[in-house]
Amino acid sequence: MGADGGTSHTFSSGGAHKLYRHGHSPVHALPPHTKLAAVFAFVVVVVSTPREAMWAFGLYAALLGAVAYAARVPAGFLLKRLLIEVPFVAFAVLMPFVAEGERVEVLGMSLSVSGLWGAWNVLAKGTLGVAASVLLASTTELRELLLGLQRLKLPPLLVQIASFMIRYGDVITDEMRRMRIARESRGFEASGVKHWGVLAKSAGALFIRSYERGERVHLAMVSRGYAGSMPVIDEVTASRAQWSYALALPVAALVVCVLGWAL
Repeated sequence: MGADGGTSHTFSSGGAHKLYRHGHSPVHALPPHTKLAAVFAFVVVVVSTPREAMWAFGLYAALLGAVAYAARVPAGFLLKRLLIEVPFVAFAVLMPFVAEGERVEVLGMSLSVSGLWGAWNVLAKGTLGVAASVLLASTTELRELLLGLQRLKLPPLLVQIASFMIRYGDVITDEMRRMRIARESRGFEASGVKHWGVLAKSAGALFIRSYERGERVHLAMVSRGYAGSMPVIDEVTASRAQWSYALALPVAALVVCVLGWAL
């Protein structure tokens, strides 16, 4: 649909994003909804694993390593994207110091036993979950992810909201860039509290422009027959073999999880 940003169908534009790594591997070729289901199931299995089964988390990491190898995603690319979990790592590091209960001496420091287990639990499960998500994002374009969510019967309204957020995120970012250039061309440079008023006015103007743009887009959509749902242009299907290939990861993880509870 036309005005102000072009939305001719649900997910017609945009695919590449910063996390995506273009490739032609078997993992890239899988339908998006199979990968979404596989990652979700894998994360559920990892979270369900007892924290005491430390060896199990090593096997989970090996499974993700095998997926990364099959997807031809370099270790450096994956590790760099894992930096997003640094705040959680900082939180986990503090847990042994602030948690109560039985304490143990480690390198001359008195640490909580329950805090150590809690820190390990957060680090191991959080890192594996983030790694699985990064692998999903690096092998699946945003447009395909949205199609996968649609295929998995996520509420259509949520899919539409996510679609428009992605589509117009770049538009709003570009608007911010133009406003910054306009300020700088007039000699403005934020250097203290006295300039906060100008920045606040800029933020208000950006909000108003974004709101007006949204209204224009909605009116354009309604004038072209929009009635609360978008037409499905690309019907994504998956064969039994593709489902089997995608679910190999969570099934293998489930075997490890069962052993972790049994041993």
